[in-house]
Amino acid sequence: MGIYVETRILGTLDELWEKTQIPELHERWDARFTSITYLPRADESEPQRFRYSTRIGFGLSVDGEGETVGSRDDEGGRRTSSLRFWSDDSKSLIREGAGYWQYIPVENGVRFITGYDYQTRFGWIGRVFDRFVFRPLMGWATAWSFDRLRLWIEKGIDPAVSMQRSIIHILSRLTVALVWLYQGLVPKLIARHADELKMLSDAGITETAAPTVLVIVGSVEVVLGAIVLLFFQRRWPLVITVLLMVLATIAVAINSPQSLLAAFNPVSLNLLLATTALIGLLVMKDLPSARRCLRAKPETD
Repeated sequence: MGIYVETRILGTLDELWEKTQIPELHERWDARFTSITYLPRADESEPQRFRYSTRIGFGLSVDGEGETVGSRDDEGGRRTSSLRFWSDDSKSLIREGAGYWQYIPVENGVRFITGYDYQTRFGWIGRVFDRFVFRPLMGWATAWSFDRLRLWIEKGIDPAVSMQRSIIHILSRLTVALVWLYQGLVPKLIARHADELKMLSDAGITETAAPTVLVIVGSVEVVLGAIVLLFFQRRWPLVITVLLMVLATIAVAINSPQSLLAAFNPVSLNLLLATTALIGLLVMKDLPSARRCLRAKPETD
């Protein structure tokens, strides 16, 4: 059940080594840590000790220590750095662990690999929580961080900018999905609001057919909300949202112009939803993604 992550980075081994081995640079791209500090050592031959910290919210942090226990180069230029880590912090699920980083030169770049495993505390509760929550999250965070590092080296995108874009995308995507879900469920499927039925009537839908059509429209909106979430890394759900909002606004302006003067009217809702979707689309270019990394060790290695 050890965690394995691999990516290919179009850059030099020296630059990758620098951004992963210098603490001030490492902590900028690795989402698993808030700070990494090397501790003084009496002699260069001694293992390099370090202290790490991760903020977990509400003013709390989890602290631990570790040491680099060895690094080596082979004749093919492959470089390996091994380490072990531990935490005496009672808040830390991780008790101790060990892992490695491997840098393998390939054509036009480097295969960057990590593998690590750890022991947990809190008995069987800790093991269950680790199995189903913490370990998958750590694997995802490692892969996402590797891709953020890749973007920094390949395209010069600062890790802080990648984080900002990711947060904006998440907020935009969640907002669009929640609006679709709410508009489909509450005024159409649950309340069957009179204003919704009135707009259908203005569009030429008969009084008998309007309730059925309203249920269909509400169901479609709920499905769209779910699609926006399920296809989180896809652009087309947001593109569809923008197009539908434009068409819906035109339809309302033609069939129900009186609704444009209401305090809470379709124009303001449609404009806000379309703009939010557009913001989400604009920041999607060069977003870090854990899916770009290999998460299982190749059998041929």
